[in-house]
Amino acid sequence: MRSLAVAILLTLAAPAAAQQVEIELSSQPDGTRSLAHEIVVPASADRVWAALTTAEGWRTWAVPLAREVRGSPDRFETGYDPSAPPGAPSTIEQQWIERLEPHTAAFRTTRTPRGFPQADAFVRVVSRFTLTPLGEDVTRVRLEGSGYPAGQAGDVLIAFFRDGNHSTLQQLYARFTTGPIDWSAQRSMQEER
Repeated sequence: MRSLAVAILLTLAAPAAAQQVEIELSSQPDGTRSLAHEIVVPASADRVWAALTTAEGWRTWAVPLAREVRGSPDRFETGYDPSAPPGAPSTIEQQWIERLEPHTAAFRTTRTPRGFPQADAFVRVVSRFTLTPLGEDVTRVRLEGSGYPAGQAGDVLIAFFRDGNHSTLQQLYARFTTGPIDWSAQRSMQEER
């Protein structure tokens, strides 16, 4: 009985970001590959949609810098340096390809940060979020990148995003279990290291 109580306490004490992320890699008839990640998030599809499709939402879980590109409502810029000016070499620019509220949103990266490996190949990859409500406050989130090329460039990108998208979806999960990320606290911890 005591071991059961300890097991229950350990389960309850597990970090929220430890939610399981399923990963799937597939090849397409044209030779490109798709990399998909799925996670179940404890929030309604509407709340997840707002977190995924608005600059304000991205700042709560994905990156400390997210803003619309002035004059282009279908483009947004993100980055890890919240003080970066618009168009800075360290920022990333994406373009929304479709937004079908509240189920599907797809975008393509149109500018990578300086020095990003295989940038020419990555700008051809389309990233798509698909939301599937599983209950009133439970949503399956699928993030699928399609168009990764065959060969070394695609291999490098897939290796990077296999881990990167896994961590990103765990951050999304944590956003709805422990609250928005405090980017200033995270930056202070990194500077102390």
